[in-house]
Amino acid sequence: RINISCLLPASWHFSLSPVGCPRILNTTLRQIVVIGIVAAAVSLLYYSLVIIRNKYGRAYRDKRFHRYLARVTDTEATDTNNPNLNYGIVVDCGSSGSRIFVYCWPRHNGNPHDLLDIKQMRDKNRKPVVMKIKPGISEFASSPEKVSDYISPLLSFAAEHVPRVKHKETPLYILCTAGMRILPESQQKAILEDLLTDIPVHFDFLFSDSHAEVISGKQEGVYAWIGINFVLGRFEHTDDEDEAIVEVHVPGSEDKEAIVRKRTVGILDMGGVSTQIAYEVPKTVSFASSQQEEVAKNLLAEFNLGCDAHQTEHVYRVYVATFLGFGGNAARQRYEDSLFSSAALRNRVLGKQIGMTSDSPYLDPCLPLDAQDEIQQNGQIMYLRGTGDFNLCREIIQPFMNKTNETQTSLNGVYQPTVHFQNSEFYGFSEFYYCTEDVLRMGGDYNAAKFIKAAKDYCATKWSVLRERFDRGLYASHADLHRLKYQCFKSAWMYEVFHSGFSFPVSYSNLKTALQVYDKEVQWTLGAILYRTRFLPLRDIQQENFRANHSHWRSFSFVYNHYLFFACFLVVLLSILLYLLRLRRIHRRMLHTSSPASLWMEEGLPPQKIAGP
Repeated sequence: RINISCLLPASWHFSLSPVGCPRILNTTLRQIVVIGIVAAAVSLLYYSLVIIRNKYGRAYRDKRFHRYLARVTDTEATDTNNPNLNYGIVVDCGSSGSRIFVYCWPRHNGNPHDLLDIKQMRDKNRKPVVMKIKPGISEFASSPEKVSDYISPLLSFAAEHVPRVKHKETPLYILCTAGMRILPESQQKAILEDLLTDIPVHFDFLFSDSHAEVISGKQEGVYAWIGINFVLGRFEHTDDEDEAIVEVHVPGSEDKEAIVRKRTVGILDMGGVSTQIAYEVPKTVSFASSQQEEVAKNLLAEFNLGCDAHQTEHVYRVYVATFLGFGGNAARQRYEDSLFSSAALRNRVLGKQIGMTSDSPYLDPCLPLDAQDEIQQNGQIMYLRGTGDFNLCREIIQPFMNKTNETQTSLNGVYQPTVHFQNSEFYGFSEFYYCTEDVLRMGGDYNAAKFIKAAKDYCATKWSVLRERFDRGLYASHADLHRLKYQCFKSAWMYEVFHSGFSFPVSYSNLKTALQVYDKEVQWTLGAILYRTRFLPLRDIQQENFRANHSHWRSFSFVYNHYLFFACFLVVLLSILLYLLRLRRIHRRMLHTSSPASLWMEEGLPPQKIAGP
C-alpha cells in the first residue's frame, strides 16, 4: 500500500493499494527501464525528424520560390539605403558609342558553391541605370588627352546613383571592344593611360590598372555566354530530376570521374557585320592535326567562375568563334558584289546589257516576287527585279559559306568542336530573331520545316501584296521596308549559316530565337562583371565561416540542452519509480514483521488476549 499525504494548502490523506495500481507499477524494474528507454528514444527520434524537416524543407521551398520570384524582383527599384548591397560599374566602349551599366548585388550567402547574385541597378522609376554617349572612344585616337573628359559624363551619371559611402568599394571596369581593336597598339596604350591617370583624380571608385583594357572578340563572346547562362540560372546546382543535365570532363582533371551539372546553353548571334557562336564543350576534345590543335587554342576558353581556384565545379570549357563578313548586311553586300561582277562578265561575253537598264533588270531570286532594287559600284548602277525563288537563292549563297572538306570545321573552314545535338540547347539572337519574328511571326522555338515553308511563301508573294500587308500593320512594329525587301535573302542566309555552316541537322529542335531573356536584354557586360568579381565572395565566405562556427556552437548547445532535458526527465522518472518500488518492499516487510497487538493498536482498540496452545 502506498500512503500519500499533504499538509498544504489543506491537510488530506489517502492510500493506494497495489491491487488498484496501473499495470506498469506492478511490473519488474527491468521492464520499467526498458519501457523508459524506448519511450525516450522514440521521443528524441520524433523531435529530430521534425527539426530536420522544418529546416531543410523550408530551405528547399525557399530556394525554388526565389528562383521564380527573381523575374519579378529584378524589375523593382534598387534599395540604395540597404547597407548590405554592393555595386559595380562597367563601361562598354564600342565602335559607335560608349555605354555605362551599373550593377548591384547583396552580400554573398557564404556558400562557396554559389555565385554572386548580380542584377542590373534600377532607379526610382524602375528603369535600368544605363547611359550612352557618342561617338565611339576610338574617335579620340589622335587626341587621347581628351578621352577622360569624354567619358566623365558617364562616370558622373554612375556616381549620382551609387551611394556615396559605397564609392571606394565599387569596382569600375572600362572595357573597349571592336572600335579600339583596329587602332594601332600605341594609340590604344595612349588612350588607356589617359583614363588610368585622370579618372582616380576626379572619382574615387575602385579603379586599378587592370580595370581598363581592350578586350578581344573571344573575351567578348565568353562574357556574352556567361551573361546568358547566368540569367537562365544554368550555373546553379540542382537536385531536380526535371532539369537537363550533362556530364562534364573538367579541364585539367581528365583522369578523374566526370561531374554532373546543369546543361548550359549555347548562343548564336548574327549582327549586321559578323556572326558569332559560343557553347560549352563538356567532353575532352581531339584534333585531326597539330595545325588544327594550334587553331583550337585560340578558339577554346577555359575559365573558373568560382571564387576558389581549387574547386572545379564552376570550371567551364567554352568554344567561341567570330566570323567577320557573315552578318546579315555584310553577307548581302558580298552577294551584291558577286552579282555585279558576274553580270558584267556575262554581258561582255554575250554582248548584252542585262541589269544595266531598268527595262532589262537582272533577275534576283533572293528578292520577293516583282520587288525592284538598285545596287551601285564604281559609279555604275545595276537594276534588279525579284523572282522570289527561295531554293535557288539558297543554292546561290551556299558557296559563300567557304566550307572545306576537313572534318570538324564550319564557316571559312574554321575548326568547330562536335556539338552533341541530342543533349544541347541554343539561343539565337539578333538576326536569328529578326528573320523568324519580324515578318514571319514565328519567333521562339525554331522548326526548320515550318520556317522553310513560311520563307518560301513569303518570297513567292508579290511585292505589292507585301506592301499592302505592311501598310495594314500586319508585321512587327519595328519592321520597316528595308526588312521587307531583304527578308527573303536574310531568311535563306540564316538558314544556310545554321544548317550548312554550323552543320546543325534539319531535325534540330532545341534552338530558341529571342530578343530578350526573361523580358530583359542581356548584355555581355553582365558576364564581364560576374567574371571579374568572382573572387569577391571570399571575404563574405570567411565572415560566414566565422559566424557559422559560433552559430554551430549555439545550435549544438540548443540541441544539447534538449537532449540533457530529456535525459534528466528520464532519470527523474526512473528515480520516482525506483523509490515507489522501494516503499512497496518496505511496506511488505513491515507487514510480515509486525505483531498482532501492534495491529490492534494501530486500529485504536484494546489488545486481545490470545489463547495458548
